Amino acid sequence: MVISMKRYSLADAKARLSELVERAAAGEPVEITRRGKPLVRVVSIEQPRKPIDVAALRALRASMTRQQEPAAKFVRRMRDEDRY
Repeated sequence: MVISMKRYSLADAKARLSELVERAAAGEPVEITRRGKPLVRVVSIEQPRKPIDVAALRALRASMTRQQEPAAKFVRRMRDEDRY
């Protein structure tokens, strides 16, 4: 998968730094150039994922009461009764 990288001049980058940082944080790498030549690349830092506690999820699911009405039927009933 190739991600197209947007290029910005150093002057543009100075004026739009917050926007470029937000783009990079969202996963869109940004390249900053000086006199048309690539100078730096701004990319997001890989954040380690928090492990999932499967036992806690199972306990939560076991503690929840099962709904009597299926979701599709509930949504259809709400739509038909004009209660948005």
